[in-house]
Amino acid sequence: MPSHIARRALLAGACALALTTGAAIGHARAAGASLLETGSSLLYPLFNLWVPPYTKANPGVKITTQSTGSGTGISESISGVAQIGASDAYLSDALMKMHPGMLNIPLAISSQMINYNLPGLNKVHLKLSGPVLAGIYSGKITKWNDKAIAALNPGVKLPAHAIITVHRTDGSGDTFIFSQYLTFSTPAWAKTTSFGTTVSWPAAPGAIGAEGNPGMVNAIKTNPYAIAYIGVSFKQAIAENHLGTALLKNRAGHFVPLTVANVQAAANAMVAKTPKDERISLVFAPGADSYPIINYEYAIVNNKQHDAATAAALRKFFTWAISGKGGNAPHFMAAVSFVPLPASVVKLSAAQIGQIK
Repeated sequence: MPSHIARRALLAGACALALTTGAAIGHARAAGASLLETGSSLLYPLFNLWVPPYTKANPGVKITTQSTGSGTGISESISGVAQIGASDAYLSDALMKMHPGMLNIPLAISSQMINYNLPGLNKVHLKLSGPVLAGIYSGKITKWNDKAIAALNPGVKLPAHAIITVHRTDGSGDTFIFSQYLTFSTPAWAKTTSFGTTVSWPAAPGAIGAEGNPGMVNAIKTNPYAIAYIGVSFKQAIAENHLGTALLKNRAGHFVPLTVANVQAAANAMVAKTPKDERISLVFAPGADSYPIINYEYAIVNNKQHDAATAAALRKFFTWAISGKGGNAPHFMAAVSFVPLPASVVKLSAAQIGQIK
């Protein structure tokens, strides 16, 4: 074989080997894109709906989900243990100052129920307000037939039985938004307990602690006369266990049920105020029909990942998650009683997603 032909053959072979090796490396990187999502028990059911179809369409990505509470989601995303910290709460100013590279990316809009187990009354939608709930959780209102509850529910025969309050023991975004409702509606609560993913609960008689939304559901199911705050993605569990759901007093003074329309009304009143970093409370929104406890469901993510493959996998997954043709599609949202992100918020979330490197 002439030397110039041999050289060409060797060059072609080297090129082919390089392309094959490059493709193999690229495939290995894609196959090695492993993401850990941990945190919010309210978001957990949605992630479990998202992951199977997404990973089927993107076999190079593995996503592991864990229900550990928003507090754990926040801490493990900050520490780098998890790539995705699922949270019903945004990071505080203090945490953002300590960790300026963290992103708070809304994925959907959710809400919270106030549920109870009142024998004979679980089909009745009791009317409750922020000040009355603050009185119950502070231990000042101890009986179901207390005059403050009776005044909101004329004609309802309330039992003269002690109220059992149930609260989260883990760091919880549900605690964050529930305590915000009490804080924003009740000055006395604001001055004493205030809000957070963990709070120093007042010593209410007979109070019970529970972990995660499943624990909250189980606690009121097994304890007649109990009351609890539970994320809307557990609405089906509440119905299956024949537990009661309250009408809540909103900022306009109206008692409203938790419906998609009322959550949407509250969202419509607040989304225009969403800043670029998207850290905002949607609780106690103005408006006659606004449901008072709604929130953005956040992915807490470090903008600097350990490698380019992980960053690319996160950007691609989140872009799909916030899309109306992807994770925000009606069938996903309806399954957990969430509301999809408005177009203006999708744009803000997309801008944050683009910062992941």
